[in-house]
Amino acid sequence: MPLSPEHKRKTRARIVEAARRLFNRRGFNPVPIDDIMAEAGLTRGGFYNHFTAKEDLYAEALSTFADCAKKRIEDNPQHGAELAQSVIRRYISHQHLEKIEDQCPLIALSSDVARAGSPVRNAYEGILRNLVGMFQDAAPEEDSLTARERGLATAALCVGSMVLARTIEDRSLAEEICDAARKLAEGTINPTKP
Repeated sequence: MPLSPEHKRKTRARIVEAARRLFNRRGFNPVPIDDIMAEAGLTRGGFYNHFTAKEDLYAEALSTFADCAKKRIEDNPQHGAELAQSVIRRYISHQHLEKIEDQCPLIALSSDVARAGSPVRNAYEGILRNLVGMFQDAAPEEDSLTARERGLATAALCVGSMVLARTIEDRSLAEEICDAARKLAEGTINPTKP
């Protein structure tokens, strides 16, 4: 008896989620299909019922993350600068620094994505565009910076500070980087804030 479309959809979602966690933890190349399927509680043979190649799964894992993040932003009762400040505080935080499996792919996978094909790079770009757009919508146009420039700079500050903090051994320095970057990023959204 063939499996229902709903069962197939749920199985595919399990594979995508397992891959997302493993890619965040170890990167793209070091994660074999066997490990992804084992993490999803499935056998390797089932992989090809859902994907033609590992890179297709990679692109879908990024796109799924982008869609979920966009929905969380849209469903958030906070709006404008209040929402942007909340995202900055959660993004550049000691907790986000510790949660490697749940981190934003912009932090975890940038060097892998740079070597990937167009579908993966486009999915990654979608995550960045969502983040920039949310910051841009909340940013005032003051001084010599437009709201777009503030949105771009804030996203770069969020991602860059977390990448840097993740790569150094000195824990207290990593936390200092997070704290300083968070203060600066919050200032890009509300420049009059002390």
